[in-house]
Amino acid sequence: MTDSAPAAPRQTVLIVDDTPENLTLLYGLLKDHYRTQIANSGERALELLEGETLPDLLLLDVMMPGIGGFETCRQVKANPRTARIPVIFLTSMGENENEQAGFDAGAVDYIIKPISPPIVLARVKTHLRLKAAADFLEDKAAFLQSEVERRTHEVQVVQDVTILALASLAETRDHETGNHLRRTQHYVLALCTQLRSHPRFQAALEEETIQELFKSAPLHDIGKVGIPDHILLKPGKLTPEEFEIMKTHTTLGRDTIASAEKLLNSPSSFLRHAKEIAYSHQEKWDGSGYPQGLAGDDIPISARLMAVADVYDALISRRVYKPPFPHEQAVSIIREGCGNHFDPDIVAAFLTITETFRAIAERYTD
Repeated sequence: MTDSAPAAPRQTVLIVDDTPENLTLLYGLLKDHYRTQIANSGERALELLEGETLPDLLLLDVMMPGIGGFETCRQVKANPRTARIPVIFLTSMGENENEQAGFDAGAVDYIIKPISPPIVLARVKTHLRLKAAADFLEDKAAFLQSEVERRTHEVQVVQDVTILALASLAETRDHETGNHLRRTQHYVLALCTQLRSHPRFQAALEEETIQELFKSAPLHDIGKVGIPDHILLKPGKLTPEEFEIMKTHTTLGRDTIASAEKLLNSPSSFLRHAKEIAYSHQEKWDGSGYPQGLAGDDIPISARLMAVADVYDALISRRVYKPPFPHEQAVSIIREGCGNHFDPDIVAAFLTITETFRAIAERYTD
């Protein structure tokens, strides 16, 4: 014995007419085919439509005292919750202008009284089928949209984790921690949030760009994977020759990201920001940085933001060559670097939110 599929619930028709005889006639005609509700006025119909369960179709008389059929229909269509319910007008008025007024109010059909039972059944059946098809397509579209959003979120999560994992390869060799990556991410985000309305930055710092900067920030030192241990981990001051090798981590980082970018079929703004940060975060506002000796606005905004974030975190963190500096000392050093090491406007933004930096450092402490 096989189980049969459960029967689909019957669709509901709301009959609205101020004449009891018409309500009785239509109820008797439809009750064996559909669930039926009745209302003897437009006001009562609108009350029923405030209930939890909505009908699938309205059979609506035009000439009623109080709120007439046209106005009732307009209110139904103006309410987003009920706007998709099809309305069929039932009326003894057969002039073209009255039919046009009904369609203008939002009706899908118009049946002239006295009604023909087969015509009423056929048209009700047709419009309920159309509504069922429209509901199915809308539900399907909503499901597909939710699936796209779910899978996109999964891809983004995997991307974020992969970025942090790759960036951590460089950080672990440098005796730093993944928390350094987290801190610098959030420093950059805080600076972007503070600067997004600044005249010099608002065009560049759109929401999508800010999120890309947040995600790409951990890749700023990815090039350190190519620096030999005896230089990267040296506790003392580097020789001029060793420092020249250390400086190549910016170029190595850019080239690593550029190699990955070649695998894509189209340019990626995310990877563009990552390349800028990796390549230029050691540039200085006065042109004394490396690898290109860029100055001022020639330095990408992403790299200028990263410079402040990276230096602040380096100052407050323990390194093989120095103890951690107090927050106040780190702030003072960055203030002193205004106009030579750092973009003055970014320093001004930093000085406004130093307590936010302190909170981030405490939240992601080593």
